Amino acid sequence: MSNPNFDSIASTTLKNYMPRLVDNIFTARPLFFFLKENNQVRLIDGAHKIVVPLVYGVNGSAGSYATYDTINVANAQTDSISAAEYTWKQYAVSVAISGLEEKQNSGVEQIIDLLESKVMIAEETAAEKLDQMFFLDGTGNSNKDWLGLAAIVLASGTLGGIDGTANTYWRSYVDSTAAALTLAQMTTAYNTTSVGADQINLILTTQALFEKYESLLQPQLRFTDTKMADGGFQNLLFKGAPLTYDGYCQSGVVYFLNGRYLRLVGHRDQWFESTPFVKPRDQDAKYAQILAYGELTCMNRSRLGKLTAKT
Repeated sequence: MSNPNFDSIASTTLKNYMPRLVDNIFTARPLFFFLKENNQVRLIDGAHKIVVPLVYGVNGSAGSYATYDTINVANAQTDSISAAEYTWKQYAVSVAISGLEEKQNSGVEQIIDLLESKVMIAEETAAEKLDQMFFLDGTGNSNKDWLGLAAIVLASGTLGGIDGTANTYWRSYVDSTAAALTLAQMTTAYNTTSVGADQINLILTTQALFEKYESLLQPQLRFTDTKMADGGFQNLLFKGAPLTYDGYCQSGVVYFLNGRYLRLVGHRDQWFESTPFVKPRDQDAKYAQILAYGELTCMNRSRLGKLTAKT
């Protein structure tokens, strides 16, 4: 005999697990860890669009003056502040319990243990699928996928409603020359996308290119970033930035990322929130969904870069 309070216990257990699930997801992969550590997982209230402010240049109002000179304010209003607009995207991962599983787990402790095992699977599924999606271009599933680095780190094309082909400030550095990876290529990418203290602070690539970079270093120069290592990610430093790898990074690609300008925006009222368990009319099972609304956004494309076609 099943527990008559099964649905209530299961739904409550699932809901209570959500903060832990979110924390586990955003420490499970290097890109997620990077966004979280740079305080770039932001929750906002609802709006028709996700509006991200841009600061991409300087205005003409600054200059020297003496005593009673008139201070130039004429060009202050023409500063390079604008905004990119992104469309809300939706994401779901389901938790299923069959009728047989319900009957086999009738006690309160059994129900909780069952839910925890189910949620652990959902958690790993969400982390894996989101990680994969965040390296792609957002065109998957009939353009329902969230944006990924392949759409953001480009030297042309429209992103956030701004045309990178027409606006030079909205272009990433891209070296697409087919060649073996070299330190010189990496140095150019790093220097081009960094200005003063505003520097690249994560380099993401494939395992093959990570190992290639390691082979280029003298043993005494193989330093690691402690914070990234403590997070469980093998890494090596390049000009002070941790370089690590992800299984979903495209072959031959090295991404140069700045944590100030890459932001994952979520809806405050629907950010990995669980629904109650519901039984379909034609199945001996119950389902709940874990839902999130949001989008991966960029505030300054020119502070991001990539190398492609590297071996």
